[in-house]
Amino acid sequence: MLSRAADSLYWMARYMERAENMARILDVTYRMSLAPNVAEDEERLWDPVVRIACDVPAFLRTYGDRTAGNVAHNIVLNANNSSSILNCIRAARENARAVRGGITSEMWENLNDTWLQVVELDRSSLTKANLSGLCEWVKSRSHLFRGVTYGTILHDEAFRFLRLGSFIERADNTARLLDVKYHVMLPLEHEVGGALDFYEWGAVLRSVSAFESYHKVYRDTITPMRVAELLVLNHAMPRSLHACMDQVSTILEQLAGMRRLESGRLAGELHARLHYGKMEEIFQSGLHEFLESFVERNNQLGGIIQKDFLTTSCA
Repeated sequence: MLSRAADSLYWMARYMERAENMARILDVTYRMSLAPNVAEDEERLWDPVVRIACDVPAFLRTYGDRTAGNVAHNIVLNANNSSSILNCIRAARENARAVRGGITSEMWENLNDTWLQVVELDRSSLTKANLSGLCEWVKSRSHLFRGVTYGTILHDEAFRFLRLGSFIERADNTARLLDVKYHVMLPLEHEVGGALDFYEWGAVLRSVSAFESYHKVYRDTITPMRVAELLVLNHAMPRSLHACMDQVSTILEQLAGMRRLESGRLAGELHARLHYGKMEEIFQSGLHEFLESFVERNNQLGGIIQKDFLTTSCA
């Protein structure tokens, strides 16, 4: 397969996943803002979102205050933010256009329709009354695109690059989203284990569609260690780091064939760390540090995949 076509497929999938991820980060923080007493410190609540999803100096120059309305506008509609939902869907559509003959008509129609609806959004769509519904709409469009892709395109090399992009981006999001909880709430030690702490962890689970799965696996109250274990080490949880690296390492093996590539080695190393890891040891050494290290290594893996398989362009 031509590396230019593979590059477009890979980034098309990454950008659609990223749009969904931005909606999930926005949604979990909005849900946390509904908890008692949290709204009293709005800047503290939204600051981690700015650091995770935005260029901080650019945000401060444009908006100044880290308020819900400013952060929501930056994440959803800011044309100058490369990771905004608007720009992610635009980039996904542009990459789809570049390989129009290599994807199905259903995939193109889904992306094009999503784009046409996104450009109709304005700041009035970002009110607190509408924000949760907007996040759900973005997630549903991403789900629809993924389902249409799986159900209509040949499961060949092109399909593997699409899947590879999705899982690299998803792993990054899950790690960042889980870390939001620690950035925002860990300093409030007097609240750990209380009703507010329970509410916040429940919001994290719902933001990655894992609330029901958690209760099916543990059948008990929500605790930080078990939430982290589900989203980091449980290979059966679709958005967990372990599940993502299961897929990434397998796909890279299929793409490499008999070649021994650095991307396969690094993916195997990340996968082994999750496959044989113990949550007690991760908590003991620091969950934040573990997640920060994972994000860094996952980004490194993305760069090596670009070098091993794709063109020199990146995003």
